[in-house]
Formats: sequence, structure tokens, C-alpha cells
Amino acid sequence: MSALAGLHILVTAGPTHEPIDPVRYLANRSSGKQGFAIAAALAARGARVTLIAGPVTLATPTGVTRVDVETALEMEAAVAAALPADAAVLVAAVADWRVDSAGQKIKKGASGPPVLHLVENPDILAGLARSPQRPRLLVGFAAETEHVIDHATAKRVRKQVDWIVANDVSGDVMGGAANSVHIVTEDGVESWARMAKEAVAERLAERIVQALAD
Repeated sequence: MSALAGLHILVTAGPTHEPIDPVRYLANRSSGKQGFAIAAALAARGARVTLIAGPVTLATPTGVTRVDVETALEMEAAVAAALPADAAVLVAAVADWRVDSAGQKIKKGASGPPVLHLVENPDILAGLARSPQRPRLLVGFAAETEHVIDHATAKRVRKQVDWIVANDVSGDVMGGAANSVHIVTEDGVESWARMAKEAVAERLAERIVQALAD
């Protein structure tokens, strides 16, 4: 297929790891499977795809340019470096906070566990929405455990993006092979039945083709 030929699409996937010390980190449970499947589906339709991947063990999809990062700050910089793009699909589960990392392994002590001083990470999705190089179509993901549609609807407005793809991750979605999503747009909410992550990616890619053709 060549429906997206000549278009550049940016995809982020996987978690970020925020070092606590040289052997420990904060992270989310993302496997990267959904984001990698989306990158593959878009590349199969002729797009030039840049995939910015957190620490995962997945193979790079055919025809995709992959940039590996570890932290949220690295992912933010990689997103900026990949612009301009016609569309961006930010699937990555970026850690909300980072730690003032210790240079050496923190040892157990008689005084109890250490106090971690958390610093809020940049909001990559909202930052891209405000960028002078904002893609024509900007899609974010929302991993929720309750009030999924309500939270996703508010997130779309708050972050000024075109679509939010929301899913309930209270079960086996993170790391699993299947997903059930809600597509939240200015026009309303479209709920999809649970299906393989590859099937979600194919269906979402078709929606992106239609949106970019308008």
C-alpha cells in the first residue's frame, strides 16, 4: 500500500526508565507492543516512520527508522529532532517523574530507606501541541484504570490534541497481546471491541490515512 507515501509520521513507544542510581530506576509497565505495531502498520502504508523507542526488546518493524532512548528527557529531545512530521502518534508511557539520581548505588542503612526527591518530567504530548512545528494530526494515548473515557476526554482538551486513544490498563493490557480502546475526538467517542494489538494498529492506521487525506 502507498496511501501515506511522501508523508513523515512520528511514533513513540515503550516506557522510559528514570535512574535512581546506577542499578535502579522508575518506570511504567509498557511493553512497547502497541506502539511498534502502529509504526509497522503506518510504514506498510508507505509512510516514512520515525519510531522513538524507550527500553524494550522488540525487533524494529520493516521500513521504520528507530531511535532508542532511555529517559523522558531523551525522548523529548528525540521528538524535537525528528520534526517536522505530518502526523505524530505518541504511544509511549513516559514516566511522570524523574529522580535526582545518585552517582553510586544507594546502600541499605540503619536509618531506613532513602527519601527520593521527585521532579516532574516534561509533558511531551502537550509540548508538541504547542510547538510551531505541530504535526497536522496529533494523536496521544491515555492509559487509565478508572473513568477511562472521562479522563481521556479531559486530557484531549487540556493538551490540545486531535485524538486521544484511551485504554483501560487495569487488566493485562500492558505487556499483553490484546487491547480495547476508545478513540476520543472533537466529534465524540468511538469504542472498539477488544482485539489483537496488531488489529488495533491496522484500524488506527486506516483512520490516520482518512484524516490526512482530508
